[in-house]
Amino acid sequence: MRGRIRDRAPRAEGRAMKLRLRACSLLLLCCALLVARAAIGKKIPPSAPLDLNTATAAQLAQVPGIGAATARAIVQFREKSGPFERVEDLLAIRGVSARKLEQIRPYVSVSKPGPRKPSSSRGSEILNAAIESNGPA
Repeated sequence: MRGRIRDRAPRAEGRAMKLRLRACSLLLLCCALLVARAAIGKKIPPSAPLDLNTATAAQLAQVPGIGAATARAIVQFREKSGPFERVEDLLAIRGVSARKLEQIRPYVSVSKPGPRKPSSSRGSEILNAAIESNGPA
């Protein structure tokens, strides 16, 4: 009788070891899935500040604190109102509060807008000619 018990002891240890190994593998898999899930939801901020006057909505959406809707609103505001003169101009956009602006500020900048090109309309030409003919004031 004792011989049979001794023969089964190594088998039982082997089974227990396999169960522990499977449990550890399952635990490791669960941890990896949790880390991957957390990484998917995080935004990767830009390495250099984005210029509000040239950035696309997709680029702006990568900034922490700016979602897709706010990014589209920034681009639409820029197209409608002209280039941003300073970062604080974002406060004019619905959904951008002072608190959100402080969160966004490290990731955005505003380039100095270049001189505006004169309009090619006939009215502008007449106005420019009238100003030039009067000389400096």
